[in-house]
Amino acid sequence: EALTLHAMMMTSMPYFILMKPNTMEIINKIWKFRQETGLHLCFTLDAGANVHLLYPEKEAEDVFKFINTELVAYCQNGHYICDRIGFGAKKVK
Repeated sequence: EALTLHAMMMTSMPYFILMKPNTMEIINKIWKFRQETGLHLCFTLDAGANVHLLYPEKEAEDVFKFINTELVAYCQNGHYICDRIGFGAKKVK
């Protein structure tokens, strides 16, 4: 879906490209990692050039190793954000 959205933006009039060269480098590294390991690492993109990784919690250790060896060099000042799914909405009084 993320790649389809970016493809649509590139074919609009006027066209615009929000992905940067490093965005594609990261995506290619993710595809290679997934092929080599068989792990379930996926990605999505925000409306810009930022890559967001999605993976099962049970694979987090291997994914963090991959991030720190392959991807952290692309992060500003070596910083990245780790997040997780919450417990959903709760009714408050």
